Amino acid sequence: MSALSDPWHRLNSGGKIVLPLVALLVLGTVALTVVWQSGLGPALYEFGVATAQANIDILRFLAAVTGILLFTVPAAFVIIFMELKIIAFMNLRLGPNRVGPWGTLSSTIHGLKVLAKEDFTPSGVDAPVFTLAPAVVYLAAVLTLLVIPFAPGMLGYEMELGLLYFFAIGSLGVIGLMMAGWSSFNKYSLLGGLRAAAAIISYELPLILGVMGVVLLAGTLNLGTIVENQSGSILDWYAFQQPLGLIIFFIAATAEASRTPFDFTEADSEIVAGFATEYSGMRFGFFFFAEYVNVFILSALTVTLFLGGWNGIFDIDVVLEPLGIAPLALGDIALSSLGPWLLAIPILVPPILVIGLAALVWMFRSSWGLLKSLVVGFVLANMLVLGAISIWGLFSFDTLMGITWFMVKSFALVALFVLMRATFPRVRMDQLMGFAWKWMMPAALVNLFVTAGAIILVMELA
Repeated sequence: MSALSDPWHRLNSGGKIVLPLVALLVLGTVALTVVWQSGLGPALYEFGVATAQANIDILRFLAAVTGILLFTVPAAFVIIFMELKIIAFMNLRLGPNRVGPWGTLSSTIHGLKVLAKEDFTPSGVDAPVFTLAPAVVYLAAVLTLLVIPFAPGMLGYEMELGLLYFFAIGSLGVIGLMMAGWSSFNKYSLLGGLRAAAAIISYELPLILGVMGVVLLAGTLNLGTIVENQSGSILDWYAFQQPLGLIIFFIAATAEASRTPFDFTEADSEIVAGFATEYSGMRFGFFFFAEYVNVFILSALTVTLFLGGWNGIFDIDVVLEPLGIAPLALGDIALSSLGPWLLAIPILVPPILVIGLAALVWMFRSSWGLLKSLVVGFVLANMLVLGAISIWGLFSFDTLMGITWFMVKSFALVALFVLMRATFPRVRMDQLMGFAWKWMMPAALVNLFVTAGAIILVMELA
């Protein structure tokens, strides 16, 4: 049969994707209808519910892992865009401003471009180890997010030894860097892997000892409990009770994330790109994303341990009550006398809002025509409705308020990491190692002993 007479070969690439999906959807709908009408539907539904209840922990874990994996890539794109814009601002440049509004999609396009490039494996490398190294680095970073509490009850997996789990899993990333350096059959890559190993040995101890003061004050390794102990006023945050611990932890975290001025593992002026010299395409993209995800993770852990986690800088109710604004509850509205009238809002408001906004757009942009003005008005109306719902949810649900405060503080620290990259020069390897062993370690031990002594003194006086 020739290609011209075969309908399948006459389809373009899009049709070859869409047609099987539509056929699968139709067949699935027919099969579900037949099963339900035959009487097996309710029995299968009850079996599925019972199975889900019996394996709720496994399902919750899978949902948490899926959500975290879906969160990491957009978070990396946002951080890349912040880095491009902030460094451009500090250099008196515009930065990305072509793709998307104000260049917001430029980092996404760059990331997709990296993933679309040829994934080349040089000759002479240890191919299995060379291939697995980026996955080890990326997963070691992502799996630490399981124990980070973003809001009350909003974390992947709650465990009493959450902080220990974080440091244990996070330190596995250096194994991936050493795998990449050793398997690349390149002297620069090997030097980058050895530098990463030296850094993890030197700065992991100050990183852990820097938070031991917080652990002594909180009396637990559960990250959720540590955040709850900082509830109340801003003075209850451990940043004010452990200022030296915060400084030690932040400097060590910068070295752990290989950020400027401690980015010696991939120093382009010394060892080309370090462990990533021989990588390209998707495998290089995994290293690329892991670096930026690590920046967010360490910022999130700093917020959790020292800056109150999901607790706000101020109580929003204290601001709203003098203004006479109280958060609305859907249940109260439904039971009120206005309930029947409010049901008309979803029917009447959208058309009126779209037409009104379209009229305003047409007044200022009459050359666009009626159809284009209506489309723009529809988009603006949806943005306004989503914004109003978001503000209502923010003031009505503690979880949304908590995650908002958490993200604001975390990305403020990410911005600080970016400012450091645009400000400080890279230090030498010997200076970095000497600073860790001669200054960071003694300071961390002094902070630990002083905190323990203060706790014992307070207990004796009480």
